[in-house]
Amino acid sequence: MIATSNFLVPNGTFIAELVAFVIVLAVVGRFVLPLVNRVISERQARIEAEITAAEQARQDAVRIEEERRAALEEARHRAREIIEQANRSADQARVAAVAQTQEEHDRILATATAEVNQARQRALDEATVQMGELVMEVVERIIGREVNPEVHRDLIDEAIAAVQEGEAAGGAGV
Repeated sequence: MIATSNFLVPNGTFIAELVAFVIVLAVVGRFVLPLVNRVISERQARIEAEITAAEQARQDAVRIEEERRAALEEARHRAREIIEQANRSADQARVAAVAQTQEEHDRILATATAEVNQARQRALDEATVQMGELVMEVVERIIGREVNPEVHRDLIDEAIAAVQEGEAAGGAGV
């Protein structure tokens, strides 16, 4: 008879291969698999730690960005306040300068007015004195005799008052 091999019937090599496979499987399961599992666990822990660190870094970056924006907004706010303060100071300085200039103008105008009035009064006084002397000379020539100013003082005072009234009426219109 011809021996045909039936794959369902185990032969000697199959059993040896099966035993070798079980031994290798036991060695791998006993020695290699725990080592691989430990390496995988360590790598998984390292990856989780890196993910946690990355998440923390992202949160820190977001927090720092918010702080930067807040600081920038605060700086802008302070800059606006400084500009407003500078504008207020400039306005106050301008108002003070205008007021000082107006005071100086008023003082100069008052001084000039007083000087003009004094000069007008001096001129009027001089003109009055000269007018009195001139009137006396004219009267002396018309009458042909010497006129005593002390005797006719009331007439001279009336003439001076009339001249001053005429000057006051003429000066008021100026």
